Amino acid sequence: MNSKESRAPVSQKGLAVTPVKNGDISTVGGTISIEINEKKVSVPFGITILEACKRNKIHIPTLCYHPDLCIAGVCRVCVVEVDGFRTLQAACAFPITSPIKIKTSTPQVRTARRQIIDLLLSEHSGECYSCVRNGNCELQSLAQEYGVDSYTFGHVSQPKYEVDKSSTAVIRDMSKCILCKRCVRTCIDLQEVGVLETVDRGDNTRIGTFLDKPLADVICISCGQCINRCPTAALHSSDPSDEIWKAIDDPNKHVVIQTAPSPRASIGELFDLEPGNSMTFQLNTALRRIGFDAVFDTNFAADLTIMEEGTELLLRLKKLLVEKDKTVKLPQFTSCSPGWVTFIEHFYPEYLDYLSTAKSPQQMFGAVLKTFYAAQVGIDAKDIVSVALMPCSAKKFECNRPEMNASGYKDVDYGLTTREMAKMIKEAGIWLPEMPKSHFDSPFGDASGAGLIFGATGGVMEAALRTVYEIVTGREVPFEGLNITPARGFEGIRQASIKLENCLKGWKFFEGVDFRFIVSHGTANAKKVMEMLKSGMLNDVHFVEIMACPGGCLGGGGQPIPTTPEIRKKRAEAIYSEDASLEIRKSHKNPHITMLYEKFLTDGPCGHISHKLLHTHYTKRGRFIK
Repeated sequence: MNSKESRAPVSQKGLAVTPVKNGDISTVGGTISIEINEKKVSVPFGITILEACKRNKIHIPTLCYHPDLCIAGVCRVCVVEVDGFRTLQAACAFPITSPIKIKTSTPQVRTARRQIIDLLLSEHSGECYSCVRNGNCELQSLAQEYGVDSYTFGHVSQPKYEVDKSSTAVIRDMSKCILCKRCVRTCIDLQEVGVLETVDRGDNTRIGTFLDKPLADVICISCGQCINRCPTAALHSSDPSDEIWKAIDDPNKHVVIQTAPSPRASIGELFDLEPGNSMTFQLNTALRRIGFDAVFDTNFAADLTIMEEGTELLLRLKKLLVEKDKTVKLPQFTSCSPGWVTFIEHFYPEYLDYLSTAKSPQQMFGAVLKTFYAAQVGIDAKDIVSVALMPCSAKKFECNRPEMNASGYKDVDYGLTTREMAKMIKEAGIWLPEMPKSHFDSPFGDASGAGLIFGATGGVMEAALRTVYEIVTGREVPFEGLNITPARGFEGIRQASIKLENCLKGWKFFEGVDFRFIVSHGTANAKKVMEMLKSGMLNDVHFVEIMACPGGCLGGGGQPIPTTPEIRKKRAEAIYSEDASLEIRKSHKNPHITMLYEKFLTDGPCGHISHKLLHTHYTKRGRFIK
């Protein structure tokens, strides 16, 4: 249940009440007059005290609350006085259904909050200076806000639990856990994976996994959404920056980096910029000053993905419609989100054949870098260190899969999150917004807007439609400015269709077909889509895009903290704005893609060479095979 959802409110005399629509409490009819700190205000019926105070610019501290999650009310940091109640009330969990008087900063309230923070610190081991969340820790900020300058109730000097470093993506340090249960609600409610749960009771309460197994041995999909909602460093990503610095400092290594669109749209937030400021070209300069030998655009590989994945879709449809091959698996599902791929491996392995065989842009780029690029620049592939700047912790897991070595070497050596990249830039003494702008390096410096919008939910679908529709009909997709609005937005599941008419010779078998597609983000919604597939509700659907993270890559597990619905929206606006400003906005119109097929992938999309380097197949054992 989302935090913006509510049970149906109880009618009161003289108050018109209507049901909540679309999970938005603001649509409830009727308002209530209340007092907050002796000031009279009107608020919608059913809104929580916390939300009412936010609307009236009154700050109330929180820890367990998060706008993406259901209400828990477990930390009690947000307590307030409510007239008529004997005890303090949790503002995040108190719905306003009648006129009340609230006080948010009485001596009793301040004392209670301070004592709660002191109690949390008494069981929070370690010190802040060496913590990965130093400077961006909600517990640390609250301690400063409430003037905590000593450990009133003592302090745990030694870690209580062993750090779990088994996963290539997510590290668990439960000695820093404050039992806010955000990670549990994220994993169970937001993503519906269910790796984390509350174990035991009383003083022994802790957050655990199934049979207390390490993350590498449970059904974790490495999406990192738990990291983005953890208020402390109990959960954080596995950081390879020390190894990357070592490679940069090695004169025998040629270190290259590819940067995805989502980190470029969000990394400015880590340099005090408001969300929605793209730092694409400033980042290029910063990366060269750090010491990377070449800086490439992952959007190039996104264009390559569209060529391969789009061709695969057309071939599947031709087999079904022309050759009447009933074994063809449709709809075709996208496969560029590693968290989603792991999700279907764990939960729906019998449907793996519905996945596109195309690798993600990250892995395609890695294979091309250590084959075509290595030959072009005359460098032995073993001396190339390939780094990928991604918004996603699952990309770390993906590049470390042992089968991702189509080049004969590990195709992508290291995956960096947006947070880790910002740390490296700061470590080099660089302030990103002050950097002059510079372009990407050749031959992978030009990409289309279609590759760029991969970063937002619906972007892969929109990019594919811009190309597939034009290939089949010879015309641009009939949406103003190439903006395929039905694929855009943040609804959990979006479904639409586009009619194929006046098709070109060779594609006449598509004439009159309503090309139906679905866009979904977040694995809780992916589960709904898969259940629709199981029940036969997708028999007339041709293509499905699924991203593991809410909002798509813009809300990835490696993005700046915090990440909220409003922040994700602003990041999307930055990406779509940049797409609209580009001259080339269709993947098949990228001249560098044409060059690659002419010089290297000479038998075309889905040909023998590309299948070897850019595709993979799946087995019901939940592993990749070449």
